[in-house]
Order: sequence, then structure tokens, then C-alpha cells
Amino acid sequence: MSGPGQFFLGEEEAALVQRVLTSRRLSRYRSDVADPGDESMVFTLEREIEHRFGARHCIAVNSGTSAILASLAALGVGPGDEVIVPGYTFVATIAAVVHRGAVPVLAEIDESLTLDPEDVARRITPRTKAVIAVHMLGAPCAMDELRAITDAHGLALVEDVAQACGGSYRGRSLGTIGAAGAFSLNPFKVITGGDGGLLTCADDEVYERAFAFHDHGFRPLRQGVVDADSLFGMNLRMHELSGAVALAQLRKIDTILATLRRQKERLTDAIGEIPGVARRRLNDPAGDCCSLLVLRFESITVAEAVSSRIGSTTLINSGRHYYGNMPQLLGRRMPTKTECPFGCAAHPTAHRYRAHMLPRTDDILARSVALSVGVVDSYLGSGFGIDPFSSADDIASVADALHTAVNEVTEKPVADKRRT
Repeated sequence: MSGPGQFFLGEEEAALVQRVLTSRRLSRYRSDVADPGDESMVFTLEREIEHRFGARHCIAVNSGTSAILASLAALGVGPGDEVIVPGYTFVATIAAVVHRGAVPVLAEIDESLTLDPEDVARRITPRTKAVIAVHMLGAPCAMDELRAITDAHGLALVEDVAQACGGSYRGRSLGTIGAAGAFSLNPFKVITGGDGGLLTCADDEVYERAFAFHDHGFRPLRQGVVDADSLFGMNLRMHELSGAVALAQLRKIDTILATLRRQKERLTDAIGEIPGVARRRLNDPAGDCCSLLVLRFESITVAEAVSSRIGSTTLINSGRHYYGNMPQLLGRRMPTKTECPFGCAAHPTAHRYRAHMLPRTDDILARSVALSVGVVDSYLGSGFGIDPFSSADDIASVADALHTAVNEVTEKPVADKRRT
């Protein structure tokens, strides 16, 4: 199992890692006087991210979860606040909200597999402080609609870009449209540092607060070693070895994305049109990272049977990416299942979580099957498909296997429906 970035690991990453080891400086911080050409890998990564994505500020951290957590802290999200999140996201998105003492409010997704803006609008209350737009499976949310809603209500819009690094929405890089963007660099992502994350933002005060939160309350880059805004910070820093790998990967991102887009087009063409099967709706096809190809079947029964035959699963069974598979959220280990796990006496909440509370999300995920293009991950529901280096014969074989599975289940021939 692997993500796109891991497929492209090579001599460039090894060279930068070796440079770090030779320097014997594993922390981003240098002595008072640095040798010429001995700039921190982490510092360089941050600056190149800013340049590549058009972000005013970037902070490298130790995980994507930390990036979300620091973003929320910098934006003032805390106890008593509500944060709207999609019911289809990795558990880390929700965990970050909970660890700020806030209450996650689940919202429906639409056929794009991302937040449904209309449902977001319905769930706003006087306690709502922020909305987290998760660019799931490499493709962007409907950012214009979400930004209009959050701006109208004075809410912070945070982008979870963990699965979509390098993606865009109508010409703007994901992670630069909301108040903050949070990226992951684990082995399943578009680019990787082994582990690690990135936080981007445009506001100087948000940047200062986020930096302080990720580094013991210090001002950005520890200039003057002065506390920022009297914040108690944590230690969420990225070290130089992760920074070196991520930096080399960033310098390959255009090649990685071009490869994914070419491979997805080839797989799409090989599969062609299948009766009763639709492709995932994309809010901006040009901004899709193309790490997966998602097919949506008319029937849950057919989707389950086809996914079983190709050795995969429907997205509703893709581990803790679906709210119904999160025991921490549903309170299955609590004495009373109807109790909200995140309430407290000082900030009581009537919000409750239960299975099947998002019927539209349940239906869409139960009818959807993801084929890998660059993210080969059975836990995500993409254990079947191709990878960035699959040959034309490999792609044809995957398409044939899918057609065979559909034929066996529906008794409707699809081989003659392929595009030429």
C-alpha cells in the first residue's frame, strides 16, 4: 500500500537526507551564525510551499492532524464552539476539533464526496465558529459556495488538504482559499515526508498564533525568542529529515500530478461508459489531483457485489473515513449511547451522534467504489486499480476485471461500451 509520493522516492530525496546527516543538524534551528548554504530544510520547504501554492505563510509541522489542530487554535476555536465537518473524512479531522474542546457538527456530502454547501448552511447555529472543507480523495470542495456561506455568517473556513496537495479550485491552489489550509505528508499522500504536515494561511496574526501554538509559544522563527500573544504552545515541529524528503518531493509535484492525470485518463478511457454507473461529480475537473477514480452505482446491492468481485469494498466500509465507523464519535464504548461524548458542564450541548444520522452520505458512500490511480490503500477503499507506473496492459487488465465483475452481477454486457 502506498501513495503517489512514495512511488516517486528516489535519488533526490536520498541526496537531501544525506546532506542533513552530514551536517549533523537534525533540528530546523541553527546556531546564531549559520554557514552559507546551510539553510534549514524545513525553512526552505516552507518558503518553497509559499512560492509554489501562492500562500503568504507556511508552517511545517509533524503531522496533518497537528496542522488542523494548530489552525483551529490560531483561529480561536475552543470550548463551547461548534465546527461543521463532513461525515466523510478521516477521523483526524474530527479529533482535532474535539481536542480544542469544541463540538464537531456532522454535515452531509453530495455527489462530489465533499461537503454539501446547502446542508452546511442548514446546520449553522449561534455557536458555530468554523467550517472544515475536506478535499476528499484528491478533489476540491465547492469552495465558492462554502466561502460565500462562511463569509455571510462571519465563520472561519479551514481547508483540510490532506488528500489533495497540489490540487486547485478555479485557478487557486487548495489551502489558500480559506482562512487556513492543513496538509498531510504521510506515505499515502500526493507528496510525502514519511510523516509530517503543512499549515498555510494569509493573515499575519493567524500565522503568528499558529507558529506559537506549534512551537512552545514563540514568535515565528523564534526571532528574538519572544512569546507571541501569551499562548501556551506545544511541540509540533517538523525535523530536518522529514523536511528533506518533503522538499525533494515538492520539487517533483508537477511531475507526480501530470503522471496521475495521464494515468487516470487512460484508465477512464479503458473502462468507458458502463450502464447504471456514473463517475464522481467534480467541482473543478482541472483541479483534481487524479489520485483515484470513483464510480457510483445505481444500486447498493450491485455496488457491493462488484466491489467484492474485484477484491475491494464500497466507500461506506472504508475504515475510519466514514463517521459510522468511528466508535469514538458514536459513543459505543460509553455507558449511555445517547450521551454526547464531548459535552461538559461549562459548555453543555444538545448535539448527539448516532448511526445513519446522515442518510444522503450513507447512500452515496454505499453505492460508490474507488479505483486506485496513485493511492493504493485498501483501508481507504482503493486496494484495486492501477498505480502511477502501470503499463497499458495493466490498465487494460483492470478495466477487463471491472467489466467482468459488472457483467456477472448485472448480466448487462459492457465491453462494447468502452470509448475508443
